[in-house]
Amino acid sequence: MTTVRINASDAVSIETSALIIGVHTTPEGPRPAPGGEGLDQALDGRLAEILTTMGFTGKAEEVVKFPTLGALPAPVAVAVGLGDVPQDEDGYDLETLRRAAGAAVRALAGTPSAALALPARTAAEAEAVALGGLLGAYDFARYRTGGDLKPPVGELTVLSGAAGAEESVAHAATLADSVTLVRDLVNTPPSDLWPARFAEIAQETGGAAGLSVEVLDEVRLKEDGYGGIIGVGQGSVNPPRLVRVAYSHPEASQKVAFVGKGITFDSGGLSLKPSASMDWMKSDMGGAGAVFGALVAIARLGLRVNAVGYLCLAENMPSGSAQRPSDVLHTYSGKTVEVLDTDAEGRLVLIDGIARAVEDEPDVIIDVATLTGAQIVALGWRTAGVMANDDALREEIVRIAGEQGEGAWGMPLPAELRKGLDSAVADIANLQPERWGSMLAAGIFLREFVPAGVRWAHVDMAGPAFNKGEPHGYTPKGGTGALTRTLVAVAERYAGNGTSAQAV
Repeated sequence: MTTVRINASDAVSIETSALIIGVHTTPEGPRPAPGGEGLDQALDGRLAEILTTMGFTGKAEEVVKFPTLGALPAPVAVAVGLGDVPQDEDGYDLETLRRAAGAAVRALAGTPSAALALPARTAAEAEAVALGGLLGAYDFARYRTGGDLKPPVGELTVLSGAAGAEESVAHAATLADSVTLVRDLVNTPPSDLWPARFAEIAQETGGAAGLSVEVLDEVRLKEDGYGGIIGVGQGSVNPPRLVRVAYSHPEASQKVAFVGKGITFDSGGLSLKPSASMDWMKSDMGGAGAVFGALVAIARLGLRVNAVGYLCLAENMPSGSAQRPSDVLHTYSGKTVEVLDTDAEGRLVLIDGIARAVEDEPDVIIDVATLTGAQIVALGWRTAGVMANDDALREEIVRIAGEQGEGAWGMPLPAELRKGLDSAVADIANLQPERWGSMLAAGIFLREFVPAGVRWAHVDMAGPAFNKGEPHGYTPKGGTGALTRTLVAVAERYAGNGTSAQAV
């Protein structure tokens, strides 16, 4: 596991296996960013010449490695592009620093240690560099047995003398640990992560972090009327679970509730998915993963806020006991739902979690889910859709996500789409007949289970939760841990002054 520390040493004197510097692209050629000037001096001012000869321009996330030939203790130097020189050189875009650090560290797999001499003149910049480096070092090698495996960089050193940098780097390490936890959960195959096993991990890891953990098994779920979760999970030999994880602070005056979709594998049920859409459905528990990871970080950071998370866990499988299209479910809220499509299952487990979260009387409820393919059609693989019954809440979550480098876009809940969810036999149907606007219709469905006066937001992250393409920046192939940091940041806003429920 990669560790990180802070050091105020000069870049040319630090003992390390590799030195990472940032480089800008300019009309005159590559130019070292603050923190990298020492390397240029050690190379007798020839850094730009070396980089130009190697075809390096300094564009964002471009990476090149070259030997230092004894010019400094580090045998290898790594230049990573930061793009154009910022207009305000006193402040760097933090996401640019995160992505650059991640890209550079990814290129150093198999290297024992690396020092990051990227711009880190403030505590915020030092945290961004540390977080990007730690997330870029991620590697899920649990099931690989090849002898040519390259372990991630073992130790990272952020070079910074900024006031408060040590605390900020420790904050980054806590966030990175939680994102790593979520990535590992998402990447774990469903043969090793079924609902009961996820619940056990929540008890083990959550308990160690100081969370209180309550697990409702299939017997308790049925007794208490959680018809949505039971309906989705009844077709599998691995029964469902509802896990409540909670953190409290004695000085808190605000409470946040997070609800996560946790389908440990989604075959579509009897409304079977095509095979091309099924091979990555181990990621369909990414929402529950993000909620759990966020609660772990909140507890470890000791935030002055009360927080509760619900992990709505089920395996959606076809069998003789599976729910059928046209079945009617009696949900925890008391409302009935006609199931028109068993592959619209995520919303069925979420409504039970939302209804249970309402009983905690939180100041806000945010559900997070890999809910619809329509999100990917509308917004692509990297941008989540945010819907809410409160415009200010929606826009604030979008802004917070943007600050964390987690793309999000505010979406409406058009009133005219509600009619498409009418059912002839139940209070509501789980799917509208038309495919158009189906991401929004899913949000409208969920809103029906939120009582008046409860501030609620829904985040659809079907695309961002799993990277099917090549790694980029600090994002690996596979599970990304998306939205974990956003949820932590939401909790931090509520903990900020402990007085205003409108802070988010």
